[in-house]
This record gives sequence, structure tokens and C-alpha cells, in this order.
Amino acid sequence: MADNLTPFTLKHLGNAVPSATIFLLVFFLCMSFFFQFNSAIAQNSTGNVSVNSNSDMTNVNSTVYTTGSAISRLAPDRVVISIGAETTDKTANDALSLNSGLMNNITSELRNHGLRSNETRTSSFNIFPLYNYTESGTRLNVSGFTVTNTVQIESSNLNNVSQWIDTAVASGANSINSIDFSVSEKRLEDTRSKLITDAIDNAKQKAEAAASAVQLNVIGVKSIIVDGSTTVPPLPPQPFFREAAAAQGGTASSSTPILAGEQEVSVSVSCIFTMG
Repeated sequence: MADNLTPFTLKHLGNAVPSATIFLLVFFLCMSFFFQFNSAIAQNSTGNVSVNSNSDMTNVNSTVYTTGSAISRLAPDRVVISIGAETTDKTANDALSLNSGLMNNITSELRNHGLRSNETRTSSFNIFPLYNYTESGTRLNVSGFTVTNTVQIESSNLNNVSQWIDTAVASGANSINSIDFSVSEKRLEDTRSKLITDAIDNAKQKAEAAASAVQLNVIGVKSIIVDGSTTVPPLPPQPFFREAAAAQGGTASSSTPILAGEQEVSVSVSCIFTMG
């Protein structure tokens, strides 16, 4: 066989071997590039699915923080009145006797006008001396004694407030120290419970508006914090003094106008809602 190979044949065979090698090398390079390209496409495809999945998870775990509030106004159902008498005389005994007579008359007349015995109590009682002073401020001798006695009325009968004040003043009371209206604790608690529900609804409405703006829906609640409630009582009437009323032309026949007003109760909440 080797004898049949001519120099021409050997020359062309030598030239063909490198050509075949180059062809195979190019073929393998192309195939390698092809497989790498397909692999890259597969990897890119898998990455897009992961991003969508992550995007979906982000939507599910998205939250929105809102606050809500609710307010209600209640008519008071309780009143506290502070009524007193102040007397002065030369001796402590005389001042006390005069004061005791006034206070006994006051409390007796108040009971005749609907005040119950369990609705009143003594809130303060004082006896103190009065002194004469020199122009320079040096204290000298005792000039007399003053006695003050104050009773406190606590009642749910708001209709009799004006009548009780008129009666007390007509009976000898010379100071009405305060009149405070309030709402009973049970009514306050019942109102606060309802306001908490209303405040949460208010916060949810805000959350739904925010979610809708980003094409999402509120799907749950993560946390609710009741920030607390506030109670604002009506402004109390100013202290009343019989001497001041007389100076302004007041008469016993004029009924003292007392307005209970309304008490404001408010509740606020902080909420975190989930969106999806």
C-alpha cells in the first residue's frame, strides 16, 4: 500500500490534514458557542421568573401605615356644685355660731327642694383670725375671726341646678365656688368602645385610598395601636358671689341661668394594614 503512494499523493495528504483539523476546530467552537448561547437564554428566562416571584411577594408583604380618629359629644349627666358661707365676728365662737346657723338653713332648704342627703357632704371648713396691721406691715392685735364652711353637692339631677343655687343664695350662701358638669364613667367607657371601632374604620378608609392609588387592595391588618382617648369637659361657669350679683342688679326672683353644655370625647388609633 505504501508503495502505491506517490509524492503527489503524500503532498496533498499533508495539506488535507491541517484543513480537516481547522474544520473540526471551527465546528467545535461553533457548537460550544451554540450551547453557551442556549444556556444563557435559559438562565435569563429563569431570572425573569424569579423577579416576578419576588415582585409578587413584595406586593403581598406591602404595608401601609395610617392613623384614624373619631369624636363624639355627650350631654353631661353628673354635676358637682360647691356652695359655701363665710362669716366674720369679734370672737371665734360668734363667727362660728353665725356660720353654723347659715349652713344649717342652707342645707335644710336644699333638701326641701329635692336634694338628697347622700348627695351632699362638707368639703372644707376653716376658722382663722383677722389681725390689725400698722402702715409698715407689722402685725398687731386680733381684730376678729372668720369662719368658712363649704359643702359639695354631687347629683345626677341636672334639672335642679339653677333652683339649688337660687335657694342656697336666698338661704345665706355667699359663695358658689364651682359648678362642674361631667359624664358618668360607664357612659364614657361605652362611648370610647364605639369610638375605637369608628377610628379603626377611619384608618382603614385612608389605607384603602392609598392602596387603590398603587393598584393594590387592603387584604389584612398587621397591627392596631389605640393611642388613647381624650375627654374635654365643658367650661365651668365662673364663681358666683352674692355681693357681685347684687351690685349688678340681680334679684331673688331671677332664675340663675346654668348651661350644662356638652363634653367632647375623642379616640385615635394607629394601624398598619397589609396590601396585595
